[in-house]
Amino acid sequence: MRIHFIAIGGSAMHNLAMALQTKGYQITGSDDTIFEPSKSRLEKRGLLPQEFGWFPEKITTDLDAVVLGMHAKADNPELLKAQELGVKIYSYPEFLYEQSKHKTRVVIGGSHGKTTITSMILHVMNYHNKAVDYMVGAQLEGFDTMVHLTEENDFIVLEGDEYLSSPIDRRPKFHLYKPNIALLSGIAWDHINVFPTLENYVEQFEAFLKCMSNAAIMVYNEEDLLVKKVVEESDKHMKRYPYQIPAHFIEDGQTYLETEEGPLPIEVFGNHNLSNLAGAKWICQHMGVDEDEFYEAIATFKGASKRLEKIAESNGKVAYKDFAHSPSKVQATTAAVAKQYVTRKTIACLELHTYSSLNAEFLKEYAHALDAADEAVVFYSPKAVAIKKLEEVSEQQIFDAFKRQDLKVYTTPKDFKTHLFSMNFDNSVLLLMSSGNYGGLDFEEVKTLLEE
Repeated sequence: MRIHFIAIGGSAMHNLAMALQTKGYQITGSDDTIFEPSKSRLEKRGLLPQEFGWFPEKITTDLDAVVLGMHAKADNPELLKAQELGVKIYSYPEFLYEQSKHKTRVVIGGSHGKTTITSMILHVMNYHNKAVDYMVGAQLEGFDTMVHLTEENDFIVLEGDEYLSSPIDRRPKFHLYKPNIALLSGIAWDHINVFPTLENYVEQFEAFLKCMSNAAIMVYNEEDLLVKKVVEESDKHMKRYPYQIPAHFIEDGQTYLETEEGPLPIEVFGNHNLSNLAGAKWICQHMGVDEDEFYEAIATFKGASKRLEKIAESNGKVAYKDFAHSPSKVQATTAAVAKQYVTRKTIACLELHTYSSLNAEFLKEYAHALDAADEAVVFYSPKAVAIKKLEEVSEQQIFDAFKRQDLKVYTTPKDFKTHLFSMNFDNSVLLLMSSGNYGGLDFEEVKTLLEE
């Protein structure tokens, strides 16, 4: 098949392009800009466009399909040409469904924990040499791509994002996968630019259940009251399997699971990750992995990229970076680190970077999110607020929103870095939370801080 990608440089899009090339498809693509690591990975595969921009002449009736990425606009010249010629146009999730409609589809949904749970499942399957197709939102150790597609594998594990499918398809991605087995980890209001109210956001998860195949299996976090309500009040015919945080204890900075075979030391920590682990265990059991096999494999799981990822440790000092940015994630991650390192000082740094987090009305959702830390710092860029065409946010609004009297707020990368590099990290754990990079912070330099 000949497939053309409009906006091939996206994280998900370029991985799908590479997966289809591996499968034997002929792939072309366009984009107006492509950043690393997508650029180098596409170049290595011979898939990097010769020049950036949109070229309607690339769209011909010889194409079997076009895959349209979210980065493109509805008036994209290549998209308009495809519509004019009647070439079949898929969104990313639509094409994944087409590739997997004859498989058992396992979809991991929820406002938080999706990538970690999907990563745990794939780690366990890989550990036991059980081949599955997959799509996950982070690069995993031991996996070449974030998307893997075959003709022969029976299962496909899909991270089920609730964000929109494409510029011309406003349905949430996870509505299109029609899972046979599904998981819901939690519901915490997010993507307010698309779902302006909590009620509207919750409706997307109610609709997700309705999109499941008949007699499907639903694994759900019963400790999340919204998830519990949505699943248990649904009239969809499905088998329901609730989970909760498993029995565990922490000793000398090490978390142990309590199992029938005795205490099991694990690499990940925090209630959030332990809950994710419990959900992953149920899914793996439904995919044919016994409980003892799951425990054997999960003991070696070190976490998904940028999800509580340890970046440095030296002389009683340790540093983590985490993708956390929504209020519930920030609160859970900060609390997890403080609980794991109870004898050390927790220094939590948060960059407000996303559309939701920089929205003046949404800021109040961050109240007390950093309370578990001994020291708390927030960085945001007024330029980013302007670029996103949002209402101006003041330092005082940030300070008031978090409801923490000793909060430090910085608005320039230089001032934030100066503060960070002036701190004393003896007997401390540093937590850097962001979906960005604090205006250009070099994490390699941060590592040197802890070595001093």
